[in-house]
Amino acid sequence: MGFLSLNHSLEAQKLKFISVRGKDIIGLDNKPFLIKGTNLGNWLVPEGYMFKFKKTSSPRLINEAFLEILGPDLNTQFWKSFQDTYIQENDIQYLKSLGINSIRIPFNYRLFTNEDYLGQNNAHRGFELLDRVIAWCEKYKLFVILDMHSAPGGQTGDNIDDSHGYPFLFKSPIQQKKTMAIWKRIANHYKNRTIILGYDLLNEPIPHYLNKEEFNPHLEPVYKQIAHAIREVDKNHILFLGGAQWDSNFDVFGPPFDSKLVYTFHKYWTPTGVEVIQPYLDFRNKYNVPIYCGETGENKDAWVEAFRKTLDQNQIGWNYWPYKKLADSAGFRQFSMPNGYEKIIAFADSSRDDFAKIRNGSSGNREELKKALFQYIENSRFKNNQPNPGYIKALGLGSGK
Repeated sequence: MGFLSLNHSLEAQKLKFISVRGKDIIGLDNKPFLIKGTNLGNWLVPEGYMFKFKKTSSPRLINEAFLEILGPDLNTQFWKSFQDTYIQENDIQYLKSLGINSIRIPFNYRLFTNEDYLGQNNAHRGFELLDRVIAWCEKYKLFVILDMHSAPGGQTGDNIDDSHGYPFLFKSPIQQKKTMAIWKRIANHYKNRTIILGYDLLNEPIPHYLNKEEFNPHLEPVYKQIAHAIREVDKNHILFLGGAQWDSNFDVFGPPFDSKLVYTFHKYWTPTGVEVIQPYLDFRNKYNVPIYCGETGENKDAWVEAFRKTLDQNQIGWNYWPYKKLADSAGFRQFSMPNGYEKIIAFADSSRDDFAKIRNGSSGNREELKKALFQYIENSRFKNNQPNPGYIKALGLGSGK
């Protein structure tokens, strides 16, 4: 090892990272750190319901609809503007002002490959986008969890992982190696960034409607492979492991296989009492490990508050979903529907299974559709959206003004 690399290694050893000790996540002050924050949903993994679509649900399908309206050049311009506008520095500053301490950032693996994704095929785009937000998070001291929401081959087989309708990841050594390589590249890039809290390896793997006996036994071995790849370059950051069946089933896990693991669950539309999280509390006690709620919310303020209190009372951190939404109060902020946007919804959710239908659905009002789409971006800009004080209050946070 040369002098420069030795010096770099010694400098890295002096850095302090958030870690784990027993059942607690441990902050930089060596005291228990209870995660409280939100998810930057829709930014790097667009979701159909965030655009008010019912049928056009995944990034791939949304992009296809927008291509049919905009054409390739304007479509690329649209997505670049979307990614540059939807989350900006004042969004991060605002979130910090509310009193949260972290954000979870869902991303699509394609941002780190040359595969076509939302108008581009730049293998460095993921770093370009994340580095910008992470720098703002360093400025405002807001910790970051990186979440692979969409993995190679698909870990879920539904719209959320932008796959082809089946979790091919668990049956394909090629896709598993690809996942390992991407995570290793990400970990190597961020290994010395102490504002990174950790890596959420696979979002909501294995849906409930597939055969558990067929898929569940593959989950922890895949996690172990990814963890091994990450640990070759980064021994400092926490690894977050989500259970099977949409991050709900911890029965797939044995004893911890790494010294810095946090086990994560998601809960939506359930009762709000402790009985809902009791299996995770039992798991925490059994293995003396931290647990955490990576996603919850999407409900009325009273539900949001009741479940948040249950989590707080049981010392479970949380990142509520999502940060902002189109014309919906179930988030920290919302923005208004553009004029004429109902025609975008009608086109996206129409039957477009032949070219005549595509042409007939868009040609008569194409300019109006274009205008509404780009207005969506402008409305999503921080200065043009509004806080949801009831939701923010339900989370026990600042005024939300």
